[in-house]
Amino acid sequence: MSAADEILDIVDENDQVVGQAPRGRAYAEGLRHRCVFVQARDAEGRIFVHRRTPAKLVFPSLYDMFVGGVVGAGEAYDEAALREAEEELGVSGLPRPEFLFKFLYDGGAGGSWWSAVYEVRCDLPVSPQVEEVAWHDFLPEEEVERRLSAWEWVPDGLAAYERLREHRGTGSAG
Repeated sequence: MSAADEILDIVDENDQVVGQAPRGRAYAEGLRHRCVFVQARDAEGRIFVHRRTPAKLVFPSLYDMFVGGVVGAGEAYDEAALREAEEELGVSGLPRPEFLFKFLYDGGAGGSWWSAVYEVRCDLPVSPQVEEVAWHDFLPEEEVERRLSAWEWVPDGLAAYERLREHRGTGSAG
């Protein structure tokens, strides 16, 4: 099954399921669905940053400071966070990501999705999927901050990062 055929729960403005649709249709029609964002840090506290491959369905070739993705139909946010983190980092045996908060991302014409933000410590050697990740590294947070205006970031990840900084009481990014 291709990524575009994956079935997603379609939700309303209160994150209540109102239907289901294939991912490709949800994206094409801007149907509200669910996503998870997991900030992975290594033992030194550095953030996993990567550039998406050009083949990605949304935001190809852009940088991201989160791993994650869509929540499948009937899947819990917590389950999706662990599944997506392990898939994108190319590891197994991660601790369960810690839920931090949830927000409704609005990408305008690009649609909107409920976004659950998590964090996880990854002490394992990573081996990201080459189909998903074109480049990766663990960067100190100061380096991520310096790159915010220099690199083109996925807009929903940037929104999640700004909210995460507010959540932690460190102000807004950029």
